Amino acid sequence: MSYEESQLVGKVALVTGGASGIGRAIALAFARRQAKVAVADVQVNGGHETMQMLSDVGGEGMFVRADVSKATDVEALIQEVVKEYGRLDYAANNAGIGGAIMRTAECTESTWDSVIDVNLKGVWLCMKQEIQQMLKQGSGSIVNMAAAGGLAGFERLPAYVASKHGVVGLTKTAVLEYATAGIRVNAVCPGIIRTPNLQRMPESESKMIPLEPMGRLGYPEEIAEAVVWLCSDAASYVTGHPLVVDGGMLALGWRWIWQ
Repeated sequence: MSYEESQLVGKVALVTGGASGIGRAIALAFARRQAKVAVADVQVNGGHETMQMLSDVGGEGMFVRADVSKATDVEALIQEVVKEYGRLDYAANNAGIGGAIMRTAECTESTWDSVIDVNLKGVWLCMKQEIQQMLKQGSGSIVNMAAAGGLAGFERLPAYVASKHGVVGLTKTAVLEYATAGIRVNAVCPGIIRTPNLQRMPESESKMIPLEPMGRLGYPEEIAEAVVWLCSDAASYVTGHPLVVDGGMLALGWRWIWQ
């Protein structure tokens, strides 16, 4: 364990959307560095599976069932974490959904509302409560999950792309407001990641690999390492940054066209 990693020992980290995929990988990455990890998700079974995996690597944590799109759930979540551990050092606001694939003029109001509610409103609601706690402490680090679609347009994903652009903008705004209060806020922008949802669609995976200059899709653990680094003191002078972890996809400049 490096010096920077050892500084995470005993710290308290919150991971939303931690029942599977990238969120689970983030939770495990914190646990392996001996941070105490609070996992939140609407998927209870998956949440408990993550907790068992944390235990298997010697981690300590708690699971809270919470819908990040509901203010009452988020407020109760932060209260439970602080009640259990006394503070909140790191927050990875990872919970998100993709929504239906359709063109802008075909996107339904229900699809728009559901995606914005979870991906953007949910991040804001979490930040609202997390920042209030971190202000009491005088320190904290927040990492919001954006996407490559938070920096570029992708066809047939209007609500998703709008939500992720919003996350990047919200991240930068919070930095200007709280940088002198000891709170750092960053975002991670993953490319195409091999998550359980993607693996259930092998035909889509084969179409996506050519979009990645590295010739492969990313792994949740690679995103998790970026999140932990941004939270750690190794990134002490990094704030307001949308960190791209995409295997070079945005550099290639291809259009993502859903067949």
